[in-house]
Amino acid sequence: MTMNSYLGKIFIFIGLLFIFMGIFFLFFKNIPLGRLPGDIYIKKENFTFYFPITTMIILSIIISFIFFLLGKK
Repeated sequence: MTMNSYLGKIFIFIGLLFIFMGIFFLFFKNIPLGRLPGDIYIKKENFTFYFPITTMIILSIIISFIFFLLGKK
């Protein structure tokens, strides 16, 4: 397999991934991604701090699982 065909397949996969993500977010607007329990949100008078730690952990697990499936031969 040449480098160009490998690179082409990667770009097709990334494009399809973006299409599916767009469709997913279009139809499932009420998913609380970014507002999960465990996300740190502090709001004071002139200060707002938001750290989505739970959301980042869940996304990391999902992305790791996807790469695990893609890495299997």
